Amino acid sequence: MNDHYFTSKPRAQHQIQEFSTMLRGTTYVFTTDSGVFSKDEVDLGSRILIDTLSLEPGATVLDVGCGYGPIGMVAAQLVGPSGFVYMVDVNERACELAKENLAKNGIKHAQVLVSHGLSALPPDLTFDWVLSNPPIRAGKDVYYKILTDAFHALKVGGCLMVVIRTKQGAKSLAAYLETLAGHCETIEKKAGFRVLKCCKQLHA
Repeated sequence: MNDHYFTSKPRAQHQIQEFSTMLRGTTYVFTTDSGVFSKDEVDLGSRILIDTLSLEPGATVLDVGCGYGPIGMVAAQLVGPSGFVYMVDVNERACELAKENLAKNGIKHAQVLVSHGLSALPPDLTFDWVLSNPPIRAGKDVYYKILTDAFHALKVGGCLMVVIRTKQGAKSLAAYLETLAGHCETIEKKAGFRVLKCCKQLHA
């Protein structure tokens, strides 16, 4: 695991680069590097998840596995300055890039934390939304645990949204989330990906 993005300290030699791209009608500039996920462009799965977001102004959001920041940054724009986005990743290099990209794009109502799962967050912190393009390559035991902890950190009525390739376990993840939450909805199917959504009910 030391040689890909799901590691705390990537060993890949630095290859810093910059690109700009439009997401939800806004152009963002990203600095990226080797040793992080999808360093050359915002990956299709993240784009599909971003396009499905319907976040309300003022919401508190968690981006789990934030990488260099695209999902969390768009979420911050959608919730506005009255909301707040927490962005966490195990990859220290990715987190440094995410902090730089927040500053570069003038986004102040977001915070990036190096974190194994949710471990770096205050235990009493709860969220209206948790968003994730999970680290599939880390293995099901790892990312199922992360998503379970994330679901439990939701406020009642809050929702978890996950994007996953259909052929990389989308149906089994949907079944697991249904067991966890009592329901799981597929809200988008596109280009070999699915976006799954489950919300925390009073009894969950």
